[in-house]
Amino acid sequence: MSARRPLEGLLVVTLEQAVAAPYCSGRLADAGARVVKIERPEGDFARGYDAAVHGLSSYFVWLNRGKQSLVADIKSPDDAALLHRMLDRADVFIQNLAPGAAARAGFGAEALRARNPRLITVDISGYGEGHAYAEMKAYDLLVQAESGLANITGHPAGPGRVGVSVCDIACGMAAHAAVLEALIARGISGQGRHLAVSLFDGMADWMNVPLLYYEGTGKAPQRVGLAHPSICPYGAFATQDGALVLISIQNEREWQNFCTVVLGDAMLPQREGYRSNNERVANRTEVDALVAAIFAGMTRDAAAARLQDSRTAYGFVNELADLPTHPALRRVAVQTPGGIASIVAPPALVDGSAPELGPVPAIGEHSAALRAEFG
Repeated sequence: MSARRPLEGLLVVTLEQAVAAPYCSGRLADAGARVVKIERPEGDFARGYDAAVHGLSSYFVWLNRGKQSLVADIKSPDDAALLHRMLDRADVFIQNLAPGAAARAGFGAEALRARNPRLITVDISGYGEGHAYAEMKAYDLLVQAESGLANITGHPAGPGRVGVSVCDIACGMAAHAAVLEALIARGISGQGRHLAVSLFDGMADWMNVPLLYYEGTGKAPQRVGLAHPSICPYGAFATQDGALVLISIQNEREWQNFCTVVLGDAMLPQREGYRSNNERVANRTEVDALVAAIFAGMTRDAAAARLQDSRTAYGFVNELADLPTHPALRRVAVQTPGGIASIVAPPALVDGSAPELGPVPAIGEHSAALRAEFG
């Protein structure tokens, strides 16, 4: 008999689409909450991002397992009344509609919590409220650009996009943590809370280090590709057989071991330009060229063996095709309307196990049952 999951018995109602809000509610569903996802007749538009997983989009399968789908129109008086009846019994309400849309439809946080003081309301937006950007449309790449992330990412030739939706994910993670804190607080006070989280705030928090570095030095971190802007050597080097090995030297002890075992030159750390991290960063071109020449004479396996012997932190710059067979990758099966999908398991193991994940719903799969239950 499986153990009771920590959020069983909680009802979460979501007016959500895309990534940030579904990320938050999906983690609540994983923990046992009953999550009712309100969709338009055409469904969450993330259903159509691609058709890679049995005809469903990879985004939708990842973010919407374990939820119930109810097709409803919040502008319809009957459907709005149905939603209000659900929210009168709900524990959490999450929405990421356009700014002001939920309130105009009668689902503003203040009004909902006046009816149900225990309700925790979560408004997810692009840029927050009360400033010139409040009404701006915001998607992940736009926020990567606006927050400065794109400008410190990529190759010296120009800004780059982080290859996954990091702004959406950062926002969803922050919202999830805030909901859990609010549930704990409600257990003490009996009162819900209103939470507001934006994509911009989520990424701005992650930008603290480059921001503080810039304000303290007047210099922005430079785009250095797979190198590190303030540590040397820390970067990718090609081996004889075409692999890219990424090494990370964190302190002078590691540098000494690396020089002795990998480079074969125990005296190198005593030479000018190599004696400290600050010297090596200033002398990066020469340091990297020396390291590159050594790795160019080794195969991938030989490089790995020597790096292991020196206890140097390293990894290989894998292609996506290498990920499915990575020794550390954990996967779980999820039922979708088109068949079983194998997705990456949630990061946290609980008592040694990953949670069992619920099925991905078809559009409106639970409409009839939910309308009967809350009608």
